[in-house]
Amino acid sequence: MVALVMVIGLHGISNFSFAEEAHPAAATEEAHEQHAGEEPKKGFDAKEVILGHVKDAHDWHFFSMGDTHVTIPLPVILYSPTRGLSVFSSSKFHHGHESHDGYRLVDQHYVHEKGLDPAKYPTGTIIAVDENNNPVEEKFYDFSMTKNITSMIIAAVLLLVIMLSVAKAYKTRGSKKAPKGLQSLLEPVIIFIRDEVVKPNIPGKKAEKFTPFILTVFFFILINNLLGLLPGSANVTGNLAVTFALALISFIVTMLSTSKHFWAHILNPPVPFLMKFILAPVELIGVFTKPVSLMIRLFANIMAGHIIILSIISLVFIFGAINAVTGYLFLPVTIGFNIVMMMLELLVAFIQAFIFANLTAVFIGQSMEGAHDEAHHH
Repeated sequence: MVALVMVIGLHGISNFSFAEEAHPAAATEEAHEQHAGEEPKKGFDAKEVILGHVKDAHDWHFFSMGDTHVTIPLPVILYSPTRGLSVFSSSKFHHGHESHDGYRLVDQHYVHEKGLDPAKYPTGTIIAVDENNNPVEEKFYDFSMTKNITSMIIAAVLLLVIMLSVAKAYKTRGSKKAPKGLQSLLEPVIIFIRDEVVKPNIPGKKAEKFTPFILTVFFFILINNLLGLLPGSANVTGNLAVTFALALISFIVTMLSTSKHFWAHILNPPVPFLMKFILAPVELIGVFTKPVSLMIRLFANIMAGHIIILSIISLVFIFGAINAVTGYLFLPVTIGFNIVMMMLELLVAFIQAFIFANLTAVFIGQSMEGAHDEAHHH
């Protein structure tokens, strides 16, 4: 249940706070289709393709073969104070070529056709339009089921199924019998997180209270990291809106765990009087920079890995555009480098989930009474 609550919170925050959705197939489709008034057909654009694949989208694009695009449309849910609620499939946009119900999915052709500012109208975002398909300044709220949201729901369902099956195994077999199957795989991980992450950082009996939360954070991030390594998957933890929401949840839990001793140490640090005017603001800023570091660290590491892998793949097409033989000769090198990078990304998936969970436990422990004394003893 904690996982589902996290997904609902992430859904609302990531859709409302950040508008960075983009159709991953837009760059590929642009090379296939010609529209009236559009610029001549251009070659392979590595930047366009890479950024298109790492961003969120209103449909789930798997791959393209010629003019055929294997895509699953996702539901678009929009609410306007003037128009009311609009619910329809993203396929109604026809990959940004048509408007529907007074809304349009922005693509590069539309920006070029209307002479719009790309910074104000980024590709992949939904805007309100009039009967002539011109953008209008109308406030509306986007609660759509994007690619990242769908992937997070899949991750939450997987987390619930896995944990409930393990719990059922303990209930039927008992804790004294040797674990089997999935139970034997997860038991060392759960014990490690409890004994090496939660208990050393969160003092006393409060460690038991926060163990389920830290475990949920760890496994939720880990599952999303691993799903992001699959071909055609969503770049969930490489999305700044998602890592922002995760860091915000960690920050809220930390603030709810604070005591008067914590705030006394922040606002009235035990230093000489004149030093308080310097140290107190620094300590207060540190309260907010901690979740920011969580957000940026997870986002940057996952995003960087995906960009490197896509960049290595793009080298084949770049060299192939120069000379077909060179492209084929570079293919084995690309495969070798990608195998190494995928193994490294697999390691990073576990490390980043552990770091996020561990630092969350550290921040919660520091916010409690006696946390600093406990840290000195350890």
